[in-house]
Amino acid sequence: MAQRVRKANYCYVTVAARAAQGAKVLNALKEADINLLAFSGFPSGGGKAQLDLIADKMAPIQRVARNNGWRVSKNKKCFLVQGDDAVGACHRSLQKLADEKINVVAADGIAAGKGRFGMILWVKPKDYRRAAKVLKAK
Repeated sequence: MAQRVRKANYCYVTVAARAAQGAKVLNALKEADINLLAFSGFPSGGGKAQLDLIADKMAPIQRVARNNGWRVSKNKKCFLVQGDDAVGACHRSLQKLADEKINVVAADGIAAGKGRFGMILWVKPKDYRRAAKVLKAK
């Protein structure tokens, strides 16, 4: 399978940077039968952590967030890259963006097993449309 780049939506939840906070958020989403396409969590400073929730439909996530009193962002955009795992798999998309002088704000890549890989890419909102064209994102 060749690499496939897809446009995706996400929002993030800000939680205390303490044990079990991510598990609580993910459990609430699981209990609401929300299937995430991807998830990324990291410290954001000041004793807080940011949990990025990437899904096909954002309204159910927003609803669960409201019901749980979570601080949630407005909906944002990113890219999901999927394909065959091989040496340099993540490089391909990053190089396309570099060639067009589009800065990647953040990226998370992972070997998914069974010869597959996935990556989440974030660019600035002003660059999103141009990046989508460069990456041939669907």
